[in-house]
Formats: sequence, structure tokens, C-alpha cells
Amino acid sequence: MALPNRPGGPQPMTDSEVAELETAIDQIVALAKGFGLDFFPMRYEVCPADIIYTFGAYGMPNRFSHWSFGKTFHQMKAHYDFGLSKIYELVINSDPCYAFLLDTNSLLQNKLIAAHVLAHCDFFKRNARFAGTNRQMVQTMGAFANRVRQYEFEHGREPVERFLDAVLAIQEHIDPHSERGPWGRSGAPAGQGTPTPGTAASTGPVRTPSTPYDDLWALDQIGQPAPEAPTQPKREPTRDLLRFLMTHAPDLADWQREILSALRAEMLYFRPQMETKIMNEGWASLWHARIMRALDLSPAESLEFAKMHASVLAPSPYQLNPYHLGYHMLLSIEERHGIEACFEVRELETDVSFIRNWLTKELCEELDLYLFAKQGDSWQVTETSWEAVRDGIVKQITNCGFPYLYAEDDDYQRRRELYVRHAYEGVELDALYLRKTLPHLHHIWGRPIHLETIEEGRTVVYTCTGESVERNAKT
Repeated sequence: MALPNRPGGPQPMTDSEVAELETAIDQIVALAKGFGLDFFPMRYEVCPADIIYTFGAYGMPNRFSHWSFGKTFHQMKAHYDFGLSKIYELVINSDPCYAFLLDTNSLLQNKLIAAHVLAHCDFFKRNARFAGTNRQMVQTMGAFANRVRQYEFEHGREPVERFLDAVLAIQEHIDPHSERGPWGRSGAPAGQGTPTPGTAASTGPVRTPSTPYDDLWALDQIGQPAPEAPTQPKREPTRDLLRFLMTHAPDLADWQREILSALRAEMLYFRPQMETKIMNEGWASLWHARIMRALDLSPAESLEFAKMHASVLAPSPYQLNPYHLGYHMLLSIEERHGIEACFEVRELETDVSFIRNWLTKELCEELDLYLFAKQGDSWQVTETSWEAVRDGIVKQITNCGFPYLYAEDDDYQRRRELYVRHAYEGVELDALYLRKTLPHLHHIWGRPIHLETIEEGRTVVYTCTGESVERNAKT
């Protein structure tokens, strides 16, 4: 949440302000329940900037150590120290729900944030996409962090960090709608309901028990053509790359499969938050406004709240503000269909269906929404019609903005090479990013990688045999 800096520079809350905040939180919780919000038990903690920015960089209070998190921390903390940006709160999707408030916020700012995170918690608890998330992920991540430290002790820090680099480079490529469990359609490990590759259970007929007279039956086959060998069924393409690699990569050690499994579980936990950013922030903004207006604020507090609320919802000419769009869309739904429709939307929709179903022509015009793109050396507005704007936003947020990549063949050219296809939908892959990412995928698979995509209307295949990447037209 981006809010104005506290007058006079960042100063920690005093003891009396903390005590007043505790009293206000009790009132805020009671008001939220009166409005019909349904949330997990809340745990509020007021923290200094170093703690908030550590949590922000790692994404959770306790996660495995990696250089990229440290890089993010120093970048975010430098922005805070120079007054360029500020994290005011963090809230965790868990039961109980943990909310961390910055101790240099003003008392009124932390009151608003306490109301804001209550609505986030209601969204976490009631939205359908969050129903399958691990509500104990804080503990799960802590346990995995301990295992990573153990792997570093057993196998060396460098190989563990290198493997983490590789998995983090492709961590977004999961399928949250695939069958549960990493081992197959039944969700059971190999040997417990899902045949393993290369066994009689996976191909070929079931054999009957042998008897001393089997050679007599074989006399009937003399002069007959030999039966055809059973063919291996073609593997169905999947866009859950982490699951595919965890199951089929030929040379991975157990600790490497464990890292793939754990990071996939973490991405499945974060994925609903990525899919509902506009709705979630709009929902939290709607209810923090109503809760704060129901409090007995002084004129000075009312003015400070109005400035803060306006700052949160301020539109940007350069990018979509999820708070702004989500808030006004929910107000529009309430105006036309009542507040119960908002509760139903909060429960059933994701950002894609929310925009597709509920963004109207009148709202597009009222909010002055448009699409723009770089043309030559300058940025130009390209679309203003409401249908094009709606469809353009949906296109940008589909699959959280990531391309669809399908693992199609784990034995390409019968050399155990991996063949991946980009499902081209009018947007080409970033060639530089692609060339930087394929070596990471090769590190996991251990053998050549081939990625098919479309560039300038032609099918091309990128092949990575290690650090080098070659581009060839598909024949």
C-alpha cells in the first residue's frame, strides 16, 4: 500500500499510540464483523522497517536463504531510506492470519491498515481460489528452509544454490488446475496407484502365471508372424513444468526432486494472490473506507484519512492501479445489483472473470481507461473503445501474464531430450529472457532442451545444450 510519508520524518510509534491502536483494533474488528466480513483470527504485530522489508523481500516471515532475496531486500530498503517508496503493511494468508504493521506509520495510518488487512483476510478465507491453499504455509516454509540448510551441509552450498537458481528461474510455470499430487493422476506416489515408467504395469498385456506345460502352447505359434510389440502411449502435454521435471527428469537426486516439489508447493500457495490482485485490493479498499468512516474520528483524523484514501486510489497514467480499478468496479456492482452481489463476486471470481464479466462501458469511460504501446521512439495510446480495453486487460493478466509453455516430449529424438512448445497467442517471447532461462532448464533436465515458438510468423526452435543456445527454423 503506497501512502504519504509521516510528517517530520519516520518516527516509531510511542507506547501510548500503540495502546490506543490496540483499542482501535478491537473497534475495527467489531465493525468489520457487523458489515458481514468473515475472517480468520487476526494477529497484529508492529515491526521496524528492517523486519518489514526482510519479510517483503522473502515473501514470508521464514523462507529459505537465497541471494536473490537479499538483492531484493537491499533494493527495497534503499528506496525506503531515500524516501522513494514505502511498505506500510504485510498480511499473510494463514490461519490465524498474521498482519505486520510498520512502526513508523502514524496512528491513523495503522488504524486504516488494520481495517484494510481484515478485508484481505476475509478475501483469503472466502474466495474460491484460496480454498485449497495451505493455511499453515508459514510453518511449512520454515521446515523447508531447515531442509535446504541441511542439503547445503551435505552436498555443498554452491550446488544447492545453483539448483535453486535454476528452479526459481522457471517457478511461475505451474498449472494450478492440474490433478493434485506430484506423482500422477491419482495423486499417489509411484507404486501406490500410478505405474512407474518401464514396468509391465505401464505397457503391454497382463501376464498369466507360468505352468510346466507352457512350451506345448507355444507349438501353436510355429509359422505364425510374431506379435507386434506394444507401443508406449503418447504422453499428454502439460504446462506444469515443475511437476513434469520433478516426475520425469532422468538424473535428479532425491534432494533436487524435494526442492522442485517444495518450490512448486510455494508457487501454488502464492498463485491465487497473483490471480486476484485487482479484486483483493479493491475489496480491501472498499471496506477500509467504510470501517474508517464508521469510527469516531476527529476532524484532523478525518482529513488525514481522506488524503490517505485518495492517495491509495489515485490512478496512474502509466500503469493500472489495482486499488483504483477494483474499488470502483465493486462500487459499480453494488450500485447496480446491491452489496450481496459484491460478496458473491468476492467469493466466485478471479481477476480475469471479474474484468470480463463486470467491467462496463460506462465505467471504462468514467475511469478514462485506455491501452497504449510503444510506437517508434514514443509511447502512444492505441485503443480507447471499452471492448478493446476490457479484452486488452484480460489478455495481460491471463495466466498472471506468463506465457503458456507445454512439455510435450521427454524422449525427443529418442535421446531423453526435452521438447517444450510455446502456445503462441500473438505475443512473442522475449528472446533475451529466453536465452537466459533455457540454460537453467537444461541444468535441471541434464540433457539438451528444445523450445518451439513463433517469431515474425515463422516457427523456430531454440536448442540449449548447456550454456549455449542456438536458434533454428523448424523444418
